[in-house]
Amino acid sequence: MARTWIREDTPRWDAGKQAIVGGAPSGALEIGRFAAGDLVPGEWFRVEDDGKTVGYGWMDCTWGDAEVTVAVDPRKRGAGVGAFIMDHLGKEAASRGVNYLYNAVRATHPEKEAVTRWLTSLGFVPSGDGLLKRHVS
Repeated sequence: MARTWIREDTPRWDAGKQAIVGGAPSGALEIGRFAAGDLVPGEWFRVEDDGKTVGYGWMDCTWGDAEVTVAVDPRKRGAGVGAFIMDHLGKEAASRGVNYLYNAVRATHPEKEAVTRWLTSLGFVPSGDGLLKRHVS
């Protein structure tokens, strides 16, 4: 299986984002409402397995740190797609001179504890302000 990382030069809301990001469980992600073709904020990265979209990474750099979000096709959970995305987001952040990646697991996330454990397993640590942070190396 050939897994590829694709930076979207002009990210727009499309069927893939609607299915994977828009289809996330209620309370998992805070995203705006977008129509097909709308420009979307931040940097978007698409992951494909043999040409089929299986996940997205999102990054927004501010003040030397980067907020990151991961969304994986539910049928591909447990197959390493999320870790692949987080690894590549770290490389993207390093290339921009970012100090930390951070994520806020929403209190309304239906799998808050599991996601927090997963991020911790990837080197994220609680920062005391409700965020999980990982130093970019």
